[in-house]
Amino acid sequence: MESKEKKLISVIVPCYNEEQSLYYFYEEMNRTALQMPDNLFEYLFIDDGSKDGTLTVIHELMEKDEAVKCISFSRNFGKEAAIYAGISNASGDYAVVMDADLQDPPGLLPKMYRAVTEEGYDSAATRRVSRKGEPPIRSLFARAFYRLMNRISDVELMDGARDYRLMNRQYMDALLSLKEYNRFSKGLFGWVGFRTKWFEYENVERVAGETKWSFWKLFKYSLDGIVGFSSTPLYIASVLGTVMCGVAALAIIFIVVRQLIFGGSADGWPSMVCILMFIGGILLLAIGVLGLYLSKIYLEVKGRPIYIAKENSVKNEKKE
Repeated sequence: MESKEKKLISVIVPCYNEEQSLYYFYEEMNRTALQMPDNLFEYLFIDDGSKDGTLTVIHELMEKDEAVKCISFSRNFGKEAAIYAGISNASGDYAVVMDADLQDPPGLLPKMYRAVTEEGYDSAATRRVSRKGEPPIRSLFARAFYRLMNRISDVELMDGARDYRLMNRQYMDALLSLKEYNRFSKGLFGWVGFRTKWFEYENVERVAGETKWSFWKLFKYSLDGIVGFSSTPLYIASVLGTVMCGVAALAIIFIVVRQLIFGGSADGWPSMVCILMFIGGILLLAIGVLGLYLSKIYLEVKGRPIYIAKENSVKNEKKE
């Protein structure tokens, strides 16, 4: 009887200052791998310019396990670049993106794999159904962001969606065909289409270390998503400009008519200052929105690489 060929799964792990988490992650993934004896695994740790001992720990894991591979960036390029680098260098028939802090439960992986291989899905994605442990203000803004994006964008974003996702090779190739510099993976995952099965789970606390996502970083990330997948802010700016022009015209007519009837009624600089400040604020808002889009275009036309690797054991291995 002919033995069944084992399929390779590439585990992509973006890392930024995750020295304390990596051993826990590696041990937990090995336990999960034992539940999937028909598969082979490779671990692609993407060191995103970490300033602690993350790269040292990755090297230690490489020495004890040949399945562990490393791509180390020359500086911090961000998680989006790390995800792209991982998918670009993945050798597997399937690839899964996971965080090193174990907030993405490895125990879900066998179910996700069955969904893609046996149920006809192209990817299996995950979403949190609760945000226990998060600051209330952060949870509030996160939910508001997903509601807003689903209203103004053609790409559907699932509330609580994680980057934890298993993909087949066709899905991976579709993502790699998108060469844009300004990347918002949650939007790109939805934009390429294909069939996706969602798995829900309760929020899991980090196994070690601290989150690298401050409120300000999340806010900037949300702006990237809005600008990258919706032109609605431009339309809003245009509508606001048109409305303000109409309001200004009506105000001028009203003041002229009132002056002709009552006389001396157009006096008073405070009201004029308020009107000017209001209109000026609208103009600045519109210019700011345009500036965001122009800045993204500016970065795209430069044609800079999405990341620069200082060390790439995957590439070296292929050369050999």
